[in-house]
Amino acid sequence: MLSKKTQYAFQALSYMAQQKDNDPLLIADIAKKKKIPLKFLENILLLLRKDGVLESKKGKGGGYYFKMKPKDVTLARVIRLLDGPIAPLSCVSLHFYERCRNCDEKHCGLHDMMVKVCDANLKILEKKTIADLVTE
Repeated sequence: MLSKKTQYAFQALSYMAQQKDNDPLLIADIAKKKKIPLKFLENILLLLRKDGVLESKKGKGGGYYFKMKPKDVTLARVIRLLDGPIAPLSCVSLHFYERCRNCDEKHCGLHDMMVKVCDANLKILEKKTIADLVTE
């Protein structure tokens, strides 16, 4: 399940991607338009800036804008940044792998099933982008 933080991130990024040009947008304007709590959105956009998805400009005419093209920002990237692992179990995670304490992965039906679930999710989330959220 996506956290509220990630849902807000997708709403804000979609709104930003819908703008004709990549001019900086004020956080307050995004928050008002998408009905996202301002302080919450500030933290989200800061994380996206630190990750290289967004850039910010200070002063008059400042705000946040895409550093990467929306078509290059995968949904998986945003989810991992804000929610952590996409995998339902740590023993099947690509980026956050941890071995289960009381399980033998070689002979675990749950592990094998969750690998299939994770692979199916990643097949979509690694291909779909912020641009797709706007066009689909």
